[in-house]
Order: sequence, then C-alpha cells, then structure tokens
Amino acid sequence: MTNQQLIISNYYAQHRGEIVDFIALRIADACEAEDIVQDLFLRLLRGHQLITPITLPSLVYTLARHSVADYFRRRRVKEEYEHYLTKNTDSIGEIESVISARQLMERMERTLAHLPEACGRVYRLHIYDGLKVSDIAQQLVLPYKQVENRLGQARKAVRRQFTSLSA
Repeated sequence: MTNQQLIISNYYAQHRGEIVDFIALRIADACEAEDIVQDLFLRLLRGHQLITPITLPSLVYTLARHSVADYFRRRRVKEEYEHYLTKNTDSIGEIESVISARQLMERMERTLAHLPEACGRVYRLHIYDGLKVSDIAQQLVLPYKQVENRLGQARKAVRRQFTSLSA
C-alpha cells in the first residue's frame, strides 16, 4: 500500500461517518449517501493526484459537494422524464413499455455487475455520460486501445444478455 493510499484509508476509517452524515443531510437518503461515500473514496484511491493529510479533507468535502450536485442532477432528469411520460402516455401499452424499459435497464446493470469493474466503468461512461473512447481514455488515464477493448467486452456481454432475452 502506498503512502497516499494509507493516508486515504486512515481518513476514511476516522471520518466516514461524518461524511455520510454530511451527504445524507443534503440528499435525505442514508443508503444512497453510503454509496456516494464509497464511490468517492474509491475514486480517490484510484486517482493519481498528489494527496497529503492537509489537502485531503478539503478534497473529500469538495468531491462530496460535487457528488451531491450530480445526484440531484440525475434525479431531476429522471423525474422530468417520468413526468413527461405520465403526461404524454395515451394508453396502458405505453406505460407497460416504460416499465419494461426499466426492467431492461436493471438487467443491463446486473450484466455489467458481472463484468470486470474496468469494463463496466468504461461502458457506463460511454452510455450514460455520452463520452467518446478518446475522452474516456483521457479521463481514466488509459491507452486508447485498452479503453476500446474494455468497451467492446462490455458491449458483447450486454448484447449476449439481450439476445438471450429475446430468444
């Protein structure tokens, strides 16, 4: 374990509860706050930025605020879409298709959960964030070909899952 990883893990052990409370107070969902904190620290552990015991608290709380903003941004988009669907659905068939779309998304997420984490992460960045392979490679500090291969693996797995669904 590197010195930076040790600093981050010690900070996590000492301050996880207060950071979860900080986020939970803002989003009113303790379970989601736990997930956000977990993701936040995993991102720190995987990152390559210079971290010291002095800079870490500010960085953690800045990332926490950004994560809360992202949470509300995603939630707002989802709520707007659901509101649009309820206003513009004329028949039960359309509502059923929305439900089946949600089931398909859940199935896709389960498929991605069985892939190596790196493949799932690349696929999510490509699908959900709309990033190109070159942008993902730059963001994750990985070679272009490696990102391309991981995306290809994830696509094949999802395709296999949906092909078996229609068969």
